[in-house]
Amino acid sequence: MNPRYSVAQVLSDTGPILLDFDGPVCAVFATLADSAVAAELRRVIEDQGVEIPAHIRAVDDPLEVLRFSATIGTPSLVVRVENALCRAELAAVDGATPTPYAREVIVAAHEAGRPIAIVSNNSAPAIERYLASHRLTRYITTTVGRAYADPSLMKPNPAPIHRAALAVDASSTRCVLVGDSTSDIEGGRAAEVRTIGFANKPGKRTLLLRAGADAITDGTDGMAELARALHRELPN
Repeated sequence: MNPRYSVAQVLSDTGPILLDFDGPVCAVFATLADSAVAAELRRVIEDQGVEIPAHIRAVDDPLEVLRFSATIGTPSLVVRVENALCRAELAAVDGATPTPYAREVIVAAHEAGRPIAIVSNNSAPAIERYLASHRLTRYITTTVGRAYADPSLMKPNPAPIHRAALAVDASSTRCVLVGDSTSDIEGGRAAEVRTIGFANKPGKRTLLLRAGADAITDGTDGMAELARALHRELPN
């Protein structure tokens, strides 16, 4: 299964770059395991007397536990889970591992005159903390993080992607979203932005293509090529 377009073709048709955070920029839970965070969020829910179904007990993704909390119908519980997740993300980003060539992509895009927005299901304070500690803040036009205590607005909902496009002063059709999850690609399609799937784990390439990614960048080599493609746009 092959993408419809090359990365270079997608870049040639677009301007501003919208980057997902966990994956294309860094591995958020590199030193604080996401499974441990998910378990902590389940404890927050159980402390309120809520029985957790088996499929939620089995997940390692904290965002899925947050989504579940919103189905219970108790807004105060969603706030408790949201706050616990925000605290965990702030702790996690201190040990987050930078994605190889992510910095080169960001700097090259900036130098090529392409506005860059981070649009993520992670919390904005955690994203901004990471960007500051890695000296990336000045390259980023805007950060659109997770809507507070309202997981219905997380990707694949197109709302945060529309917000990012508005912040970089561009129509959605002029933007390209780089993301490593099907929710990125599905949200991008719903927002009418072009999408480049970052296949950073085995099996992701097929999943991202099935979700409708316009192009694929495969792992470290793919990110390096994305950086080189942006460097080729720089004036001599």
